[in-house]
Amino acid sequence: MVPGGGYVQERLAPHGALADNNDDFLTMAECQFIIKHELENLRARDEKMIPGYPQAKLYPGKSLLRRLLTSGIVVQVFPLHDNEALKKLEDSWYTRLALKFQPIDRIRDYFGETIAFYFGFLEYFTFALVPMAAIGLPYYLFVWEDYDKYVVFASFNLLWSTVILEVWKRGCASMAYRWGTLLMKRQFEEPRPGFHGVLGANPVTGREEPLYPSYKRQLRIYLVSLPFVCLCLFLSLCVMMVYFDMEAWALALHEDSGSEWTGVLLYVPSIIYAVVIEVMNRLYRYAAEFLTSWENHRLESAYQNHLVLKVLVFNFLNCFASLFYIAFVLQDMKLLRQSLATLLITSQILNQVMESLLPYWLQKKHSVRVRRKVEALKADVDTTLYEQVILEKEMGTYLGTFDDYLELFLQFGYVSLFSCVYPLAAAFAVLNNFTEVNSDALKMCRVFKRPFAEPTANIGVWQLAFETMSVISVVTNCALIGMSPQVKAIFPESKAELILIVVAVEHAILAWKFILAFAIPDKPRHIQVKLARLEFESLEALKQQQMKLVAENLKEEPWEEKAT
Repeated sequence: MVPGGGYVQERLAPHGALADNNDDFLTMAECQFIIKHELENLRARDEKMIPGYPQAKLYPGKSLLRRLLTSGIVVQVFPLHDNEALKKLEDSWYTRLALKFQPIDRIRDYFGETIAFYFGFLEYFTFALVPMAAIGLPYYLFVWEDYDKYVVFASFNLLWSTVILEVWKRGCASMAYRWGTLLMKRQFEEPRPGFHGVLGANPVTGREEPLYPSYKRQLRIYLVSLPFVCLCLFLSLCVMMVYFDMEAWALALHEDSGSEWTGVLLYVPSIIYAVVIEVMNRLYRYAAEFLTSWENHRLESAYQNHLVLKVLVFNFLNCFASLFYIAFVLQDMKLLRQSLATLLITSQILNQVMESLLPYWLQKKHSVRVRRKVEALKADVDTTLYEQVILEKEMGTYLGTFDDYLELFLQFGYVSLFSCVYPLAAAFAVLNNFTEVNSDALKMCRVFKRPFAEPTANIGVWQLAFETMSVISVVTNCALIGMSPQVKAIFPESKAELILIVVAVEHAILAWKFILAFAIPDKPRHIQVKLARLEFESLEALKQQQMKLVAENLKEEPWEEKAT
């Protein structure tokens, strides 16, 4: 077993002996996780303060590392890059521009399972978008203005959004088994470092850890967090209505003048709205992190679930509310196409600039300053390590895969919900993701500090988020099909009958979707066999151990009788 509940497998030499090279028994990422795990679980007992720092107050159960960081006694804690291993990883990953699979196993060995799963999902999702892009491109070129034909594309969309998520689960299980994290247990997860409370005994494990009443957490959630989220949603709707006022103004101006300049002006409201959406999403993210931390969740998984829920609800409304309004209230497919294209392309450009290009440029400027400073040192000592520490100390801190998954989630929404009226959406997503793979790789290797590894068995709550979006896409695409002129022509007089048929078809497709999800096993057959064999061998080993103990007890009983 390793911290986090995983298991070690396929690291034994023939006949069950440990491999001669013990350096390969644990990967670099696993070693770093063990060190981080031990540091974060050092907690105060009876100490009132950090020795020598009376301003750094302590109370029973407080994380020592967290107090050292918040008091400024320890500035940063991070692992240094291994330059030799990093160079090998870069050479096989992104330095040579070529269409090839990513070295997922090497990424896992260096950065850990959480980051490896993200890059594995990014690669899989990019290739899964190729069929949609391949169909959408000729669809755009040949039947663009014929809106009757988007019924076929929407129907394919329904099948695609269901199948790709089920197939991903199987690939995810194969990777998790290969890395030894498939059977991770979360019920005995350690308290997160930021969790605070009165030191006491855990009723299940018996270990000493901070205890915090759940009713206090619920009060904070329902009396503070929930009203704040509702207020933000209301503000988002207000901004959306301002956007529609701007659209109406630009359209009226164009109709009055009819010039080319006013034709270009028609796209300006959408561009401004896309930028405002990105700004609002980032500001809300900071507020959501503060509130979720303030709620004081015991487990990291619970913290992540509440944070993801807050952010996804706001981002979904903020990014898609205007598209739903245009599609089902205004029923203006031309404006829907224009808005979808503008939101998708603008968000992709902004994300590439803000997440990779700008940080990389700033990091290059800082590297030049650090090297000049090191060269100015006239010391007899080797300055290589000093330069590396100073250089990496000033690098940005990688805050996890949250923003990366969120970007893919919104992209999946743009493609699965409304791409039938803008078939190029999938093509733009594919182009963006091919550059995203390289920019994210560059970001991990050269822009941010090396993060501590976190073992995991899958992509976590994001799997549920994508599946929920897939269900919403079924409802959306069925509604769009029902609104198409081609379908309306079949029911020219009875709108009620059309609505009933669309609802019945939507329910049938949802039922088929859930049956398909149940019929496709989450784990491939060979993984199921290996897990069953592993469980059998574990039971056999336990049985032999019990028989050995019984035999030893039987040997000791005659001696005990003679002694009496």
